[in-house]
Amino acid sequence: MKNTSKFNKAIWLIKTQLFLKPRFSKIDKRSIVFFPMQIDNPQAISIGKKIFISNNAWLAGGKDSNGKDTLIIDDYTRIGHFFHCIALHDVYIGKSVLIADKVFISDASHIYKDIDLPIFAQGMENLRSVSIGDGSWIGENVCILGANIGKHSVIGANSVVLQDIPDYCVAVGSPARVVRKYDFETKKWVTVE
Repeated sequence: MKNTSKFNKAIWLIKTQLFLKPRFSKIDKRSIVFFPMQIDNPQAISIGKKIFISNNAWLAGGKDSNGKDTLIIDDYTRIGHFFHCIALHDVYIGKSVLIADKVFISDASHIYKDIDLPIFAQGMENLRSVSIGDGSWIGENVCILGANIGKHSVIGANSVVLQDIPDYCVAVGSPARVVRKYDFETKKWVTVE
């Protein structure tokens, strides 16, 4: 069984390099991206070292990026199935981040001001840059809209993050709020009132 796993990994490494390397702004030779997936504006997307992106992801870089990478996924990050990321302006996912299945991250939102037009015909507007700190864990079905997550923080499953979450915190809910933080004096995670 172990040999089959190594063989499959080798096949996906080759597929990633053959089909995606020419399209992305940057992708490391040891990164694996599983198909099927959808990629919009890959020239604005940078994939770091030893990244693992599961199948059915949708990555969207900015159209008018003027040579700037609008989506950067830094080294050693692991991303689950059905990941959806809209990076029209600036989304940064730090090193060694763990992202579960069905996570949505965006720095933009649909415009809905004109009631005489369908929402999909009104375009997108910038929210805020998104940054996810090194070593963080984003749980299943999380939605992050124009917010920053500190390093080594945990976002619980099904949370909607609309405001910044500090370093070394656990946040849950919709909207997400901090419920625990790491106390460096006691070296324990403590409940936040």
